[in-house]
Amino acid sequence: MEYFAAFENILAKNLKVWEMSISNEVVKFKIRKESKKLKLKIMKKLFLGVGLVAATMSFAQTFGVKGGMNVSSISKDGGLSDTKSKIGFNAGVFMNAPISEEFSIQPEVIYNDLGSKVKYTLNGANNNVEYSTNLGYIAVPVMFQYNATPAFYVEAGPEFGFLVNAKSKIKSGDSSASYDLDTDNFNTFNAGLGLGAGYYFTPNLGLTARYTAGLTKIGKDNTAYSDSKNNVFQVGLAYKFK
Repeated sequence: MEYFAAFENILAKNLKVWEMSISNEVVKFKIRKESKKLKLKIMKKLFLGVGLVAATMSFAQTFGVKGGMNVSSISKDGGLSDTKSKIGFNAGVFMNAPISEEFSIQPEVIYNDLGSKVKYTLNGANNNVEYSTNLGYIAVPVMFQYNATPAFYVEAGPEFGFLVNAKSKIKSGDSSASYDLDTDNFNTFNAGLGLGAGYYFTPNLGLTARYTAGLTKIGKDNTAYSDSKNNVFQVGLAYKFK
């Protein structure tokens, strides 16, 4: 009986060792299995990241400079009979960010020389006077572009401007004088809606055209421009750095 008891003790100890060994192997197997799952997740994330980078690289942003001529006017109550167009200029930088093969977004930061001029006669037909209003804005257009072809696009979007200077010039015969206008009479913020198109002769150099209609009033209440808005037609050149 003692031998049987001793054998049972030895067998029980061995079973415990075997159970522990089997348990350890199960744990190791589970760890290996979870490790494989974790590696697969990491690999999937890496592949996804590489795919996103590749997609971003395939639609990489481009930067450029632009400039050209402004033909601007100031409308009062939607009419243009009270003012004539004034020639000015625009110049600045832009970033073109494609979001697909056909569409892209182009934010810009440009200096916009806007305003208008009026001609009238004083003291007889031979005394012609020309009065021009020159309003300088730092403008931020955000254009949404549709690329009809690799070289030609159409665009539309809002433009936000901030008044930085306001001047007037009076010319009568051979004499002229200019002076600063009180910016306190003008609204600092200016908003408009732009519609345009462009054509690139080369991958870098293109011709641009845009008309922007004013949405906000130029002047504050009870001032000369309280019912007036900016309007401008722009034509110029754009150069992309590639």
